[in-house]
Amino acid sequence: MSVKIPNGTTFEIAGTLGVAKPFTAITNANPAVVSAADNGLANGDVLVVSSGWAKLNGRPARVIAAADDTFSLENINTINASSFPAGSGAGTFQVATDWTQIAQITEPAANGGEQQFLTYGFLEDEDDRQLPTTKSASSMTLPVADDPSKDFVAIVEEADEDKEPRLIRANLPGGSKIYYYAYVSITATPTLSRNNIMTRTITLSFASRPTRYNAA
Repeated sequence: MSVKIPNGTTFEIAGTLGVAKPFTAITNANPAVVSAADNGLANGDVLVVSSGWAKLNGRPARVIAAADDTFSLENINTINASSFPAGSGAGTFQVATDWTQIAQITEPAANGGEQQFLTYGFLEDEDDRQLPTTKSASSMTLPVADDPSKDFVAIVEEADEDKEPRLIRANLPGGSKIYYYAYVSITATPTLSRNNIMTRTITLSFASRPTRYNAA
């Protein structure tokens, strides 16, 4: 058994998402292999995938096995042909760069993501039954100490203004990383509570499921 505390965790936001580049095919494999001519990628690059496969669309991923015309998506399993119908996963990818730390976070909080259920019963039943359906929409709040001079503030305010999703990276103690693709907003003014530090709240509204990479 192992337990960890989050002390020391840092968050970063990608200041730039590159131009969308097409890929012509993706395999049903673990990890998924992408066909993209002259892709210019290197191992370790972080990108967002837009795909005809709904379960892959908007997912963050790290590049492994990079070659001139192919690359693999680390920890992305597309073997299930029911969820990932063969031949229909082509799309585009964008590379994330210019990572900037979101500094001076106080108490993050995760919201949503709860399993939803269909409750039903037959006439002869004395007890209801449940089937799992979807999970509720997920978000995270990051209260930050108010400091307009921090580099991340302009990036977050721009994301709030243009309403385009961004890539966020959580660097956990021990080396694990979690990537989120999320719409980013921030409160316009800081809190003004006597004897408490002034904070603004960044909200991450997740556009897809996160991708986690454990430390090597």
